[in-house]
Amino acid sequence: MISFIVRILGNSLAIYAATYLVPGFIINGGIREFLLAGVLLGILNFVIRPILKVISMPLIILTLGLWTIVINALMLWTVDYAFNFVVVQDLTTLVWSVIVISIVNIFISATTKVIK
Repeated sequence: MISFIVRILGNSLAIYAATYLVPGFIINGGIREFLLAGVLLGILNFVIRPILKVISMPLIILTLGLWTIVINALMLWTVDYAFNFVVVQDLTTLVWSVIVISIVNIFISATTKVIK
């Protein structure tokens, strides 16, 4: 349970970083909206993402793992579709925000593994 909460907070922090680093990725609101987007992204990554990765395993192998960017973009696009306060202006913005969110999540997961 604690690891899931850390993952949600990490997603919220990653979304916060993406709003400042990627022009066109906008969260209208405050900390509540970042947390809501982080919760939904965490739930999607926990439930839907593994299913999509198993289904698309041949594409992941064929593209040497780059297809996971498409899967992550689909997860972030779902967050954009679900909430009115999340704005992704175009496809380039979506891809760059996915890359930033992935890098921040890798860093957060690496530091939490060191702390444990």
